Amino acid sequence: MRKRSAPHISHLIIRPFIALIGIAVCFSVYADKSPAGFLRTNGQTLFPVGSYELPKDESELRAMATAGFNLVHCANAAELDRVQAAGMKGWVSIPLEAGAESEELRKTVELLVNHPALAVWEGPDEVVWNFTAFSGLYRSGIYSHPGEWWQQTPLVVQRAELEARKLLPKLRSGCALIRKIDRQKHPIWINEAAESDMKFMRKYLDDIDITGCDIYPIHETNHNPAAVGDFTDRFRSIGKGKPVWMVLQGFSWHETQPPKDEHLVYPSFLESRFMAYDAIAHGASGILYWGTWMPPKSSPFRDSLWALVKELHVLQPFLVAKEQANIRVVLTESKGRAAENSRGVRHIARRLGAEWLIILINEDDHFHMGVEIQGLTKLGGRNLELLYDSETVVTQGGTFVTRLRPYEVKVFATGRQWGNIDRTGRNLP
Repeated sequence: MRKRSAPHISHLIIRPFIALIGIAVCFSVYADKSPAGFLRTNGQTLFPVGSYELPKDESELRAMATAGFNLVHCANAAELDRVQAAGMKGWVSIPLEAGAESEELRKTVELLVNHPALAVWEGPDEVVWNFTAFSGLYRSGIYSHPGEWWQQTPLVVQRAELEARKLLPKLRSGCALIRKIDRQKHPIWINEAAESDMKFMRKYLDDIDITGCDIYPIHETNHNPAAVGDFTDRFRSIGKGKPVWMVLQGFSWHETQPPKDEHLVYPSFLESRFMAYDAIAHGASGILYWGTWMPPKSSPFRDSLWALVKELHVLQPFLVAKEQANIRVVLTESKGRAAENSRGVRHIARRLGAEWLIILINEDDHFHMGVEIQGLTKLGGRNLELLYDSETVVTQGGTFVTRLRPYEVKVFATGRQWGNIDRTGRNLP
């Protein structure tokens, strides 16, 4: 889907510490251009939780910051001023494809480059998708049918190669111009469609810092949340080690086309939660939401998405911590063998001094009744609490056992202070 700038389409002692990490009043450091792809603010490292929505109402903007959003799409200095006042950073879209000779590109960069709230430059959205597989090429008469790109006919191959020879050198020269002007070295990010062509993406990959895609897999007749993990893997492979930011679903597909008031199908809270943690488990260095301006302000879906952001906000210190090595998940299936096409269970294992976080993500649409986590000897026999639930697991010999429902996520921690007290919005079916 072609996106546009919003609104458009295409707890205890540690709680004050967490609040300081998540909502800094001012920013003195630019985004961290490290392999991790995280944000840096006042000497602290943050996992990017972003939104394409920049509300006009100041109270709504502050509510986003309070929930835990820390990165917002901005178009100019005035908007960067607003997000800075709310305690967040902004990213700015710039016409890299116009090339180094573009006065518009040069002036935009020179005007905004030293703004303290600027975190990231974003290049053209879904750039490869839009000259290869984009359905608009069929509607405009360039392709003879919508799926012609996937048949790789001589027409589409030749046309794509021609467009790439015209566009990609300009895009790369635009990146070079940024490097020349921007002494603070803000990273350059390009978001692609989930199925954008790998060959053409690789032609500009060395010129950018962050890659990734948008993926919105919850439809009226098809719910496939595990696709988020698949496409995170795809872009980690395409990116050759570059950070991957995943743009996730903040809307119902029926809001993108008339009639907009019928058959609205939003991700449930559990689906949104699954997609966020699955992206992280597959190596995403940031999560952003597109389309959140479309649901009504009083929508239960918005409440559910804000509830998820609040949950991630409390866990920020863990989200930027290193993954613990030598921890594995072993499945002992109740039926004696794994189901066909079973994906299994992903895990996240992070440690902050004496504090631990273990997250289990069932990527299958069926139960796993014997889920054993091994390799927790450094945990020292401490028990783990299931956040937002009553389960306590007893670790013995560096292991514990639990069960998982289809697409279930379990977040275990060494203390319940890592769960958000506010439970509003967590009940959306």
